[in-house]
Amino acid sequence: MEHIISVVQEKTAKTKPGGLYVLLCILGWGADIAAFVFSIINFVTENFPVAITLIVVAFLGLIGMTIFSCGFHIVEPNQAIVLTLFGKYYGTVKEAGFYYVNPFCSMAAPAKMNTPQRAAGAASPETVSLTLGTGLSSKKISLRTRTLNNERQKVNDILGNPIIIGANVIWKVADPTAAVFNVENFEHYLSTQCDSVIRNIARLYPYDTMEDDAEEKTLRGSSNEIAEMMETELQKRVTDAGLEIIDVRIMHLAYAEEIAAAMLQRQQAVAIIAARQKIVEGAVSMVKMAIDQLGEEEIVVLDEERKAAMVSNLLVVLCGNKDAQPIVNSGSIY
Repeated sequence: MEHIISVVQEKTAKTKPGGLYVLLCILGWGADIAAFVFSIINFVTENFPVAITLIVVAFLGLIGMTIFSCGFHIVEPNQAIVLTLFGKYYGTVKEAGFYYVNPFCSMAAPAKMNTPQRAAGAASPETVSLTLGTGLSSKKISLRTRTLNNERQKVNDILGNPIIIGANVIWKVADPTAAVFNVENFEHYLSTQCDSVIRNIARLYPYDTMEDDAEEKTLRGSSNEIAEMMETELQKRVTDAGLEIIDVRIMHLAYAEEIAAAMLQRQQAVAIIAARQKIVEGAVSMVKMAIDQLGEEEIVVLDEERKAAMVSNLLVVLCGNKDAQPIVNSGSIY
């Protein structure tokens, strides 16, 4: 995947203390109002040249003070504003406070997405709209930590089994300048890249393995390791968009409905076989111990045929699914 080439390098915008310029703004509006009042007085006294001059001054002052008043900006904690001046990047303000900047500067913001089209397996419109709604109501860029709930999507694992997987991404904007200028909408971009990363990595591993291979990674048994791989890969893709991935966790993992019943039967069969193996191992050990103790203590002497019959009977009793019904032999064993 080709990386996005950054068009600008972030820099701090030139700002002035907002409180001082509020005082200047009040004085300017006061002078403009005074010029308008004196123009009316001169009209009443029929001093028309002075009155006309004062009206022109008041009108120009009105325009000037209106433009001057547009330079005030309030930045809250964990917020940033990206400023442009006549189409060129002017600077970024990250520190919280009340500032005055060039009144001709305008705040840049990511393009607002309308109704995003849903690709196969991508997040639903409701989920995307919830994610994209954060921070788009204003042109200020939020630097707070946010959460992307990726909807469950169907993916084939490395064995071709269809599975349903969903992940949760915790992220934040680290470089607001890159987030605004490098991509159309950084939140929608993150959602799309998250879908792609989950699909690509989920295809590399089986959902589960039926063999006792502790070294083989699976989506179910190695979810933490695979989530870390998703986090690393997703971070590579969104770094140039000014985003920082804090954590990725797999929130849902299951077989798809069409094979869920069959895979459940397979898992049950494997569990039954494993249980039977343990039962047989234990039964053989108990039978051997019984024959050895009978022979060592000379409680009863059995020939090979009787030993075989005893072994068969004990294995039936120990390995059977139901309790055996004993039959007492009151005669001779021979």
